[in-house]
Amino acid sequence: MKFILNLLYIYIALYSLYFFALALRNSNDKPFQIEKRYSKYEKKDNLAVVIYAHNSKSTLENLINEIKKQDYPIDNFKVFVILDNCHDDSEKLFEHETPLISVLNIKDVGTIGKDQAVSILLERLSKDNTIDSYVFIDADRSIPDDFLTCVNSALVNHSVLSGETLINTENLDFIDKIKAAYQKYHMNFMRQARSLFGLAARADSGVFIIKKNIVDEIGSVDFKDINTELKYSMLLSKIKAPCTYNPNLKTYVDPERYVFKTPRLSVRLDLFKNCFTQIWSKNFVFAEHTFSLIYPNFWLIALTYILVLKFSYRYYFFAGFKTVLLTFIIMLAGFAISLVNARLNLKETGLLMLYPLYSICHIIKNFPLVRMLRNKISKIEENKPDTDKLTIDALAVHGEKELPCKLEFISESGLAKVKFIFKNKKFITSKHLRMIDALQELKMKLSDYGFILKICSCCANFSSCVDGSTNMVKGICNSSYPSPSIKEPKPTLIWNTCNEFEPAKSNSLMEEIIASSNE
Repeated sequence: MKFILNLLYIYIALYSLYFFALALRNSNDKPFQIEKRYSKYEKKDNLAVVIYAHNSKSTLENLINEIKKQDYPIDNFKVFVILDNCHDDSEKLFEHETPLISVLNIKDVGTIGKDQAVSILLERLSKDNTIDSYVFIDADRSIPDDFLTCVNSALVNHSVLSGETLINTENLDFIDKIKAAYQKYHMNFMRQARSLFGLAARADSGVFIIKKNIVDEIGSVDFKDINTELKYSMLLSKIKAPCTYNPNLKTYVDPERYVFKTPRLSVRLDLFKNCFTQIWSKNFVFAEHTFSLIYPNFWLIALTYILVLKFSYRYYFFAGFKTVLLTFIIMLAGFAISLVNARLNLKETGLLMLYPLYSICHIIKNFPLVRMLRNKISKIEENKPDTDKLTIDALAVHGEKELPCKLEFISESGLAKVKFIFKNKKFITSKHLRMIDALQELKMKLSDYGFILKICSCCANFSSCVDGSTNMVKGICNSSYPSPSIKEPKPTLIWNTCNEFEPAKSNSLMEEIIASSNE
C-alpha cells in the first residue's frame, strides 16, 4: 500500500510542477499577438479550403459569404465544398458556378460520413501541385474576415494547426454551460500554454489546417470520430509534424449544432500502452504527447494530496510533510494563475468549479457495471468492439522454398495489427496506429529468420500511392505482368501477389516514413 502511495505522490508531484510551469508560461502570450499583428505581411501560400456539409444549408451559406469576404488574395485560395447526401437543397447555393468554388455532391449512396467524404476529395486533389496547405472547416462554423490571413501566418512556423472554437452559451442548458466553461478554460489555458511550450495538441476536424506534403506523406486525414482524431494526432507527433493549437484561428459555432466531446479514457489508455514502447527515440514532442494521455483528473489529484498529507504528517514518508505541502501549494498557485490566464468571468469561474462534480457523475454513469445495468434496464444491447478482420492466403519464401501461410489483417478500435499463421504456429504484431506499421513489424520479424512474404508490399515492382485512407493499402504494380503491351498503371493491394514477384531491397514509402519517425 505504501509503495502505491509513493508512486501516486511522485506522479502527482511531477504533474504539479508541470502544471505550474504551464501556468507561468501562459502568462505571456505575446508571440500570438505579434504573429497576428504582422500576419498580413507574410508571403501568401496557396490554400485549399475544404468545407464538409450535411444538411447545413443556412450555416453553409453564411460560411461561403464569409469566405468571399476574406482579406486574403482571391488568387491564393480555392474552396472545395463537400455535400454529403444533403436533402435541404444545399446544392442550389452553387447553381451559378464560380472559379472560386468547386462542389463534390455525394448523393444516392446514403450519408458516407466526413472521414470517407474528405478522403475521396483528397484522393482527387493529391496530384494538384498548386496546393500548399489544406484548411478543413465544418459548414456549421463562422469565421472572421482575417481567418485565412491568420492561417497563412501560423503556417510559417508550423505544419499542422488546430484553432479556437467559440460558443454562444446563452441558449445552453446548465450541464452544457458547465462543459462550455471547462472547454474555454482548457483552450485559453492548457492548450495555449502547451502551444507556447512547443507541445502537441489534439486535432479538431471542425477547424484543422495541415500542409499538403504532410498529407501526401501519411496518405490521409482521419476524421471518423473524436477517438480517431486523437490517434491521428499521435501519428502526427510521431513523424515530427505535431498538431499545434493557435488561438488566432478563431471559429464560431451555434450551440445547437455543437457537440461537447472528449476521447474515452479506455482509448487514451490503449493509445498510451501502444505508444509507450516507441517513446525512446529522439522525439521529445511525441514522448511528451504520449505521457499527456494519462493526465490526472481533479479527483485523483485531490485524493492523493489528502492521503499523502495526512500520512506524511503522522508517519514516516520518503518526501517529508514539508515537501508534500510545498508541492501542494505549487499546485494551488498554478491553478490560481491558470484561472487568470483563462480569462473567465465570475459566472464561468463558478461553473468551472462544478466541473469535477459533473466529471465524477459522468465516470460513474459510464462505469462498465453501471453501463451494463443501464443498457439492460433500457433493453439496449451494448455495442461490440469496432473490429474488422481480413484473412488471406499467402506464401513465405525461404531460400528456394515457398511455404503456404495465412495473414490476418485486424483493425480493432481504430488500431491495426497483423496475425501470421503457419501450420500450428502463430505470431501477432503489437497494435499500431496504421496497418502499414503493423505489416512492417511482421516483415522485420520474418526477415530475422530469413523469410520474405510473397506479397505486393514486399515486391520490387510495387509502389505505394496516396489513396485517401489512413492505412494506405493500395498501390501500383510496375511489372510487365500479365502483358508488356499494357501501359496503364495497374492498381493492386499490399497483400496481392503474382508470378512476377521480385523481393524488394526496401519498402520505399513505408520504410521511409517509419525511418524518419524514429530519427
